[in-house]
Amino acid sequence: MKKNLKKSVGINKNIKRAKTLSVKPRKNGIQKPAVHTLQRYEENPIISPRPENGWEAWQTFNPGVILLDDKVHLLYRAIGQDGISRLGYAVSSDGFTIDERLPYPVYEHQTGDRKFTVYSYFSGGSFGGAEDSRLTRVNDEDILYMTYTACDNGLRVGLTAIKIDNFLNNKWKWEKPALISPPGEVHKNWLIFPEKINGRYAILHSIKPNIQIEYRDSLEFDETDFIKSFHDGGPRKSCWDKWLRGGGGPPLKTRDGWLLFYHAMDNDWSKYKVGAMLLDFNDPTKILRRAKEPVLEPEEHYENNGYKKGVVYVSGAVIKDGNIMIYYGCADNYVSVAYANLDEFLAALKKEARPKLKLKTLKKKH
Repeated sequence: MKKNLKKSVGINKNIKRAKTLSVKPRKNGIQKPAVHTLQRYEENPIISPRPENGWEAWQTFNPGVILLDDKVHLLYRAIGQDGISRLGYAVSSDGFTIDERLPYPVYEHQTGDRKFTVYSYFSGGSFGGAEDSRLTRVNDEDILYMTYTACDNGLRVGLTAIKIDNFLNNKWKWEKPALISPPGEVHKNWLIFPEKINGRYAILHSIKPNIQIEYRDSLEFDETDFIKSFHDGGPRKSCWDKWLRGGGGPPLKTRDGWLLFYHAMDNDWSKYKVGAMLLDFNDPTKILRRAKEPVLEPEEHYENNGYKKGVVYVSGAVIKDGNIMIYYGCADNYVSVAYANLDEFLAALKKEARPKLKLKTLKKKH
């Protein structure tokens, strides 16, 4: 099947799945972030493919994350020997070291007889399934919402939910998903805000040509109910983020506004970079501050060696122990984490005086 696929869509025959990295995370890789830096965890990547598990043998990347009971829970995208994209589960008490990782997938998007689409193949290498989850708990509801890219007759946005207690106890009783983007269109990177805004649920569905948000009284959708979204493909002028792609993880609430990480490119389309902006609390279509330089770029070997080299893709972030912790996919093959002191990160962002936050790999202590 794989040989026929390469011939039919003209895939470069030199593309190969990256080999699994052998990584043993250690807690002594954690240090206090220096001023105005975003630091990678020394033992990155924290999640790599497991050849012994067929469903996640090829790629593990782009995790949705949520902080519950002071633990970071990750639902990462996995692609295995059958080419289907599924979601796996891992959890960390400190946000760095993986304490538990289940040997089976916890979510799969059923596509019936549609086993392959060209869209999904070029969106990370799968033949179909569920991609790039984003996890959100709205206020103190006992529901965890998940948006994701559904490889279902194209690339659409799926929305499902699960009870918090079921999630924490590994009872994967997901609600039947709704496809909330219109059929026949390609959409990705839709994010739910973790609080209602002016009493309504808020879904960020595009960042170009401006921030676009859908406000709703309910997150219930029927089969004819879709969010209309628009993405202008023209470049921004005189800036690093000329080509905006979409939002990263769900926005984080800070004292200065909603902190949003997003994906963009300059003239080199082979490299994804990550930007940061602050949005207004009550009207998040208003951008208060935007970093004038990327806050995350592909620099390490695990970010430049994989199925899609040069791609760093933030899909989740939490605030824990006074730090921003950012979780991202590396080269469409691995999961890594970077972090920064929250107050210092916000101060650098607000100064706007070349606020590129230099990335620094932590050195091992001897």
